Amino acid sequence: MTTASVTGDDAAMISPAGERVRITYDDETPRLFVMASVLWGIVGMLVGAIVALQLAWWPANVHAMLAFGRLRPLHTNAVIFAFVGNMIFAGIYHSTQRLVRARMASNALSKIHFWGWQAIIVAAAITLPLGITQAKEYAELEWPIDIAIAVVWVIFAVNFFWTLARRNEKHLYVAIWFYIATIITVAILHVVNAISIPVFAFKSYSVYGGAQDALVQWWYGHNAVAFFLTTPVLGIMYYYLPKAAGRAVYSYRLSIIHFWALIFVYIWAGPHHLLNTALPDWAQTLGMVFSLMLWAPSWGGMLNGLLTLRGGWGQLRTDPVLKFFAAGVTFYGMATFEGPLLSIKSVSSLAHYTDWIIGHVHAGALGWNGFMAAGMFYWMIPKLYGRELWSKRLADAHFWLGTFGILLYVVAMWVSGVTQGLMWRATNPDGSLMYPTFVETVIAIKPMYWMRFIGGSLYLVGMIMMGYNLLRTVLAGKPVVTTIEVVVAPPAIEPTWTEIVFSRPVMVTTGVLGIGGLALATNMFVSPLLMIVAFAVGIIGSVAFQAAKRNGAPAWHRILEGRALIMTSLATIAVLAGGVAEIVPALVVKPVEIASKADVHPYRPLELEGRDVYIREGCYTCHSQMIRPLHFEALRYGEPSTLAESALDHPFQWGSKRTGPDLAREGGKYPNLWHYRHMIDPRAITAGSNMPPYAHLETAKVDLSRTHEKMNGLKSVGVPYTERDMQGAVDDAHAQGQAIAKDLATEGVTIQPDAELVAVIAYLQRLGKKPEPPKPSSPVATVGAEK
Repeated sequence: MTTASVTGDDAAMISPAGERVRITYDDETPRLFVMASVLWGIVGMLVGAIVALQLAWWPANVHAMLAFGRLRPLHTNAVIFAFVGNMIFAGIYHSTQRLVRARMASNALSKIHFWGWQAIIVAAAITLPLGITQAKEYAELEWPIDIAIAVVWVIFAVNFFWTLARRNEKHLYVAIWFYIATIITVAILHVVNAISIPVFAFKSYSVYGGAQDALVQWWYGHNAVAFFLTTPVLGIMYYYLPKAAGRAVYSYRLSIIHFWALIFVYIWAGPHHLLNTALPDWAQTLGMVFSLMLWAPSWGGMLNGLLTLRGGWGQLRTDPVLKFFAAGVTFYGMATFEGPLLSIKSVSSLAHYTDWIIGHVHAGALGWNGFMAAGMFYWMIPKLYGRELWSKRLADAHFWLGTFGILLYVVAMWVSGVTQGLMWRATNPDGSLMYPTFVETVIAIKPMYWMRFIGGSLYLVGMIMMGYNLLRTVLAGKPVVTTIEVVVAPPAIEPTWTEIVFSRPVMVTTGVLGIGGLALATNMFVSPLLMIVAFAVGIIGSVAFQAAKRNGAPAWHRILEGRALIMTSLATIAVLAGGVAEIVPALVVKPVEIASKADVHPYRPLELEGRDVYIREGCYTCHSQMIRPLHFEALRYGEPSTLAESALDHPFQWGSKRTGPDLAREGGKYPNLWHYRHMIDPRAITAGSNMPPYAHLETAKVDLSRTHEKMNGLKSVGVPYTERDMQGAVDDAHAQGQAIAKDLATEGVTIQPDAELVAVIAYLQRLGKKPEPPKPSSPVATVGAEK
């Protein structure tokens, strides 16, 4: 019998059944991704420590490009897509080859994926500090980079599924299921959310506006957490934790339930980020209900991971790899308990816009993702370089320092968040606000900001320790070449795809989901009856499955695990169900129709330019523009925001965090001089403020030569600008700028009408107000007034 050696792109060649084939794994790609992950992780967390310092001590905003508003998106992108992204790619490339007993299909695609992803990260690191942003959380990168992300992701997907197609191990282990769901869902999320109209290089406007944009963005934002930070890391958990512990996964059945329940339920939960806002009630309720349902599958996965360690507690005390895995899975359980809790409307009314949410996110990102990454790296690198870890004592020190750091961080944010929420709603016996000025809360929580900075810095030191430990391990070893010998099995006689798709489990599940979905759309009398019917169908179907098993019928899911195409198709359907049900109804009503009925007009040219400066400087990272229908918010800010008011906003500016007050009713609240002084020196207006100064806006000039292009781009996404509006844009901007500059001159301030600061003042003075009607003697018509 002949023996073939398969390496490189020759791996794509199919050998005859029964032939013995030697496979040499591509471990160079996982090595590169590990190194990139550690490097970018240190960079991203260093930026995180800087922005934490800036909140505690405002002079740390040393330059406009390095101010909080520009660095905060850089921090989130670096940690999510650079650190965790490279980590999951390392795990997927390394584990997939061993699970399917085949080399990655294409060396070229693997290299393009690696270097393409690093180029995207570098592009983000350049553009975000420059203020080039779409202002959509976790999706700030502008349209050319969005296209690059899509291309590189498709290259990754082709390489992955091509490898599955030529695998030598037909059974797909549970980790592969999670990888499949990740690749498919992230592609869908990114493409749908990133649809925008380019105006010019590195400037675009989202096709969605107002509530539509908010719903699509948080459908993406929440599920970026779900399918980029969770499902691939769960796949890594299912492979590396049993490997490190030396025992099988606790429950195969539980892994099946965990996978299917998680990917179906998760996709519906995005609207819980928009509770108590102007989003329609049906969408808020849907998000809350499905978020509460997430408790079950999430904790099922956590228990499956922790119980895999049963009987190995002695090993856990001595092995740093297992310590990191055990702590990481525990943080996953904590974060997935806290998430549904925060999705209850009454809890959200206290926690939303506060630092509690920041603590929750970091418990997941650093506790779950960061510790799982450390465990995987400490296990993988010694095997890839053929020697023991350089120092287990240093790894142990990293574990305890990192654990203390993240706990200090999370507890500080819990205390800070609850303090903020309670102070914002506190009232006196006469019904007035107990703390009427927003800065009172900022001063009260400043010690917690210092605790956060210390905790985050300790975690960063732990990451540096890990990097040094892994580097010494790499330098002391040599890259290991792993070659295995497999026998190419003959193709098995398996059920056709129609027999699987129309099998009893699929039909029963479809029936249950269909009846359950119908229950959500009916009235309060019919809905309970339909839910009972759905429950009964599920119970009867489960009994039928058990009977079929006792009669010797093959396990349906076991058959499915050998059919990659059908597994992928069913996972795609499970994910699309929630996305279609949430997004499509929201897209039926056009924002421009809502705005027209409420007599809402688009921004005037100078206001539009001021809004773009506001977005460029990252003001949206600290200020919301959404007054919730809560009594204490109405007392503090004014009437609750309506759906129509932001209908023409591309992108929406509802915000997700209040480090400063809400601005939805800012227009006309203060004179122009107040805004001028506040932007030049915030503490001259509000003692104790931690807002960075924006004095550079006084000398920077607005480029009115491109305002016409911007208005035309917005017109193409539905904003009702007329040709007359666009032709008179420059004149109108000059007129409005001169009016503001003239008003400031009466107060002793000399400023040019085309200064960026003037544009920002124009924008802030517009918020919550309709544009002033044109004066009869004025040759310049007010933008949007023409019908």
